[in-house]
Amino acid sequence: MKRILLIEDEEPLADALYYTLDREGFDVEVSHDGAAGLDRFLEGGFDLVVLDLMLPSMDGLEVCRRIRTSSAVPILMLTAKDSEVDEVVGLELGADDYITKPFSTRNLVARIRAVLRRADKPAGEVPERLACGDLVMECDKHEVFIRGEEVHLTPIEYRILEGFMRRPGKALAREFLLNSVWEGDFFGSPKTLDVHIRHLREKLEEDPASPAYIRTVRGLGYRLEVPGPSAGER
Repeated sequence: MKRILLIEDEEPLADALYYTLDREGFDVEVSHDGAAGLDRFLEGGFDLVVLDLMLPSMDGLEVCRRIRTSSAVPILMLTAKDSEVDEVVGLELGADDYITKPFSTRNLVARIRAVLRRADKPAGEVPERLACGDLVMECDKHEVFIRGEEVHLTPIEYRILEGFMRRPGKALAREFLLNSVWEGDFFGSPKTLDVHIRHLREKLEEDPASPAYIRTVRGLGYRLEVPGPSAGER
């Protein structure tokens, strides 16, 4: 049973979501306050956080930022603001997905299941190890190393990087990455991909402004550069 921490200050909405998620088979805990919700999360054991943007004592963006300093647990943000800026800011801070109020509970449950599915370790026959230069992915352990140091990625970042590492040197269209990583469940702005790519570069590249691994292919998408002579577009 997946454990979900719901941080939502509107008690009628929180009660309705608790009832729905409990009925769907999730183990749900509710907090109505940002700081209290963060404290509860830090006690550990949650598989996903459903996090409202507007909260008392500490807003959802700050809660998200603090969670990301110590954990890659999936975060689904709730916001009453239908603004691309809010979505991008949330993603910049590490949220995995975002849904705008008002929403149907059926849609929310579908989004939660999609986020949890993407966060699960790859199943089936997968190579134990993928490598590209100093970049190494241990698939069975869900670990990534760059220049011998472990890098902690969010589930979405891991899936994007895995897509690159299974196709080194190939230019991957933005549409291909969105469809394969989000498995047809992508609902947001295409800029979402750019935000995650920027995060990956910040974690993997010695100079994110001049990336050696994840290169932009103008007019198409991105490519994982195979170590060797410099080529293509940055």
